[in-house]
Amino acid sequence: MFMNSASVASPILPDFAGGCLTGLVPALVEGDTTPSWIATEVLEASQIILLVLDGLGWQQLQDRTSIAPTLGGLSGGAITTVAPSTTAAALTSITTGKPPGEHGLVGYRMPMNGKILNTLRWSTGQGDAQKQIIPTEIQPCLAFGGQWPPVVSQKKFSHSGFTLAHMANTRQVGYENRQGLVDGVVEQINNGEPFVYAYWDRIDLMGHEFGFGDQYCEELVACDKMIAQLIDRLGPGVALLVTADHGQVEVGDRMLDLPPEVTSLIDGQSGEARFRWLHARLGSNQDLYQAAIEAFADVAWVVTAEQTVRQGWFGPKVTEAARSRLGDVALVARDPVGFRDAAEVMSIDLIGRHGSLTAEEMLVPAISVVT
Repeated sequence: MFMNSASVASPILPDFAGGCLTGLVPALVEGDTTPSWIATEVLEASQIILLVLDGLGWQQLQDRTSIAPTLGGLSGGAITTVAPSTTAAALTSITTGKPPGEHGLVGYRMPMNGKILNTLRWSTGQGDAQKQIIPTEIQPCLAFGGQWPPVVSQKKFSHSGFTLAHMANTRQVGYENRQGLVDGVVEQINNGEPFVYAYWDRIDLMGHEFGFGDQYCEELVACDKMIAQLIDRLGPGVALLVTADHGQVEVGDRMLDLPPEVTSLIDGQSGEARFRWLHARLGSNQDLYQAAIEAFADVAWVVTAEQTVRQGWFGPKVTEAARSRLGDVALVARDPVGFRDAAEVMSIDLIGRHGSLTAEEMLVPAISVVT
């Protein structure tokens, strides 16, 4: 089922029962399901490539098909990512086929052992945390149904904590540049691999650093040519399905500080700028919720953790471990704004951001071709 991409006043929740990232691996690798939103010829192909273009939202692609004719010509439509619409949660949901409520990587920054863990860097304020916070213990779900597929990704990611958390026991095929991705995928297909997973992150990086300007468009054009080259080099009968983990929104300097009425009631923050978790001081949950509504209801969905769990934001099941990594009150940006946390240190000022439940962030492509 393809989602309507029109802007709505209510948050777009993950379609766990329909078209969602969590359905890709169960269908493509495990063969457990045959969702109608994946073409039959893809499901029946003897070899399948799943290519994730980090940060390429459905709406951003639809606005730019004139400069991305290869991507624009693939068959398919939009599905939803997960909540929050952020890389750590979404990539783990792709590889495991499980919602964040089950795999437990519930955001970019989450509380662990009295510290805030940056899940992508796998670090706390005291540096690398792989020895203190064991990635394979934090995320217990098997990647790719317990199978051992080749993963074509950048060499620098091969031994990172996040890689160990969301795709342990896979064969890492490292590359250093765009051509290396194409060569790596083609080599694995020529070796007879039935399934190849590939990942490219520069669309997301360009959006973060430059917004949707010239650099973003140039990267999209380059990705489109990369995919055209990949398709041209594949033999007959190979399926390529392209998706993304989330889209983006241009926020720029529209970062909002928490007022004293809110900060006086919290012990800290986690999450990310567009899905900011507030952690209430003991006994202050209700007061914090009311203060957050008064401060930000005009630009954000203000919800309690109980509401998000009850409404299934993180899936039909939320483990105790996953629940413990949520805050108490969430500021989920509806407008193109973010919420500042002084403890969140960035190497650059981000223009493009994601994490919230708007159409721009939640809808991602599930588009394919069989050569």
